[in-house]
This record gives sequence, structure tokens and C-alpha cells, in this order.
Amino acid sequence: MPLTDADTSPATPLPSDPGRIRVWWLAIRPKTLPAAAASVIVGSALAWHDGVFSAGPAAAALLIALLLQIGSNLANDVYDDERGADTQDRLGPLRVTQSGLLGRKQVKSGMKVVFVTALTLGFYLTWVRGWMVLVIGVMAIVAAITYTGGPWPLGYHGLGEVFVFLFFGVTAVVGTYWVQTGTAPASAWLMSVPLGLLITAIIVVNNLRDIEQDRVAGKRTVSVRIGVRATRLEYGLCVLGAYACVALGVFLRILPVYAMAGWLSMPLAAATWRIVATQAGRPLNRALAMTGQTTLLFSVLFALGLALA
Repeated sequence: MPLTDADTSPATPLPSDPGRIRVWWLAIRPKTLPAAAASVIVGSALAWHDGVFSAGPAAAALLIALLLQIGSNLANDVYDDERGADTQDRLGPLRVTQSGLLGRKQVKSGMKVVFVTALTLGFYLTWVRGWMVLVIGVMAIVAAITYTGGPWPLGYHGLGEVFVFLFFGVTAVVGTYWVQTGTAPASAWLMSVPLGLLITAIIVVNNLRDIEQDRVAGKRTVSVRIGVRATRLEYGLCVLGAYACVALGVFLRILPVYAMAGWLSMPLAAATWRIVATQAGRPLNRALAMTGQTTLLFSVLFALGLALA
């Protein structure tokens, strides 16, 4: 369930023999990883503020989140190629399978290694917190693969936003707190919403950029179904909703007033919105990167605010 093709420009031309390490570095899409870490940062910050932070489970949760994102990226790369959704005309950055830098079997093998590693770390959290961790982990892996793979790919039927919100937002924030404490307070549930919305916004702008290509490929994303203007509105509502949730949490005294530090990321969010509202196609690659940066900055500022509190 990849968050984004968040490179700021089209794929940079590669030398004829770019080297195995560089090719795999391209395949894992490192620019997507900070956004994947944002939910874990918020969940851990809440645990720290409540005096129940536990370094071991927090570190395992962070590594699993990063591995799930990498595995999702690899799955998306190979399965989109199999379905013919990636062509020479794609507006996003280079895909290693479609470009021929790696074969489908190689990418699928790499994907399996990543998911098995994530599952292995999940056994540690299962030992710490119980069997439910393993169930959630397996569900996350299945969702990551079936986002573009399997007989009924979720992303091709307009369910990408739903599953990204649930797994990278709600499950990641609440789960990070829960594996450290065995509890899930109202603050964790509340903060899972803005993180889910911001990460969903990454998917929204990704689908907005690819709307014409997806329509031709038969990929029925939400953007293809509702059109450009409504997709831009969807993006704006996701971002505004994220900031509104924090204010609501402070108003209801679920969060300390210092949690409003997350609002300091609003100038970056506003600059990103101007691009989303006025641009189309390849220029939206910049908005993708900026949405990911907004998500990370929001989470770090929120965490710093809780530290001050």
C-alpha cells in the first residue's frame, strides 16, 4: 500500500550500468519512508508524554512500519507492471520493473524478504503484547500486497484511501502506543485521525497526478471516479481535517495545548495546496514530496510540543 511516488521530478537518466545497490535503492523509494515513520513518531510521543514510553517496542514498531512501506513499494512496482498500468508515458519517477532494471521475479523475491523480516520483528512484539499483534501484522501485509496485486486489487477499485487511512493512520498510531503499554487511550485514537488524513492526502495527490493514465489503464481510483475538481476538494478536506482534529483534541482537553505545535507546519501545507489547486500532471510530483514533508513535519512538531508539555 505505497504512500507515494514522492520524487520531485521525473526519473533522472541512469548510466547504462547503474549498479545493483543503486537499483535496489531506487526500488525501495527512500523518499516515501519519512511519511511512513510519522505515525510511529506520534504514537511514541503520546506514550512519552503519558510516562509509559518503552524503547524496545517503539523501535520495533518503527522498523516494521518502514519495512511495510518498502514491501508495499516493491509490490506496487511489480504488480502495476504486470497489469500494464506503468508505461513509458508515466508521470511519476522511474519504476524498476517497467524500466527493465530488475525482473519481476527479482522484485517479488525482494518483496518477500522484506515482508518476512517485518513478520520476524512482529514475533518480538507478539511476545511482548500478545497474539493480536501477529494478526494485525498479517492483515497489513495482505493489504499491502493486494493494493495492486491479487485477483481484486484494492487500489484499482477505489479503496486505496480507505486502507491507507486504516493501516498507516489508525492502526499505526494506536498500535504504536498499544504495543508499549497494552492500552489505547482517547488521545491515541484521536491523533490517529490526522495522521491517517495526511497520509491519505499523499495517495489523493498521487491519484490526481495519474488520473488520465489510470483511466486508460482501467484503474478505477477515487480520482478517476469523481474527477479533478472533486479530487482537489478531497485533498483540501484531508489536510484541513488533520489540523482541525488537533484543535478539537485541545478544546476537549484530550491533548495538552502544546499539541498545537503541529499547526506550525501549516505554511508548508498551504504552499502545497496552491500547487495541488492549480497544477496537473508532472508538476504534482513536487506536491507529492511536499505532502510527505508536511506529514513528517507535523508529526515532529507535535512530538516536540508534547515534550514541552
